[in-house]
Amino acid sequence: MTTKITMDQTGRVLIPKALRDQLHLGPGDLMELASEGDEIRLRPVRAQALLKKDQGVWVYQGDAAEASSITDLIDRERERRIQEVQK
Repeated sequence: MTTKITMDQTGRVLIPKALRDQLHLGPGDLMELASEGDEIRLRPVRAQALLKKDQGVWVYQGDAAEASSITDLIDRERERRIQEVQK
């Protein structure tokens, strides 16, 4: 998607709603801003998921030594996400 946007008096720009919806962006989402020459790149920062769906099955992507049981794994991941949200 290519579009033109205008910077307001305080230096803010608005990401168009269609793009926010497409990228699942919402208030409070963390973004990474990078610049090189006269180019600016803005991308969402997403937490790396330890569980990923592979052919319809949830697969643990972390360190096997840390996974003593599925219940422990789920509890640790839930706690990590809660801590991340509360920051």
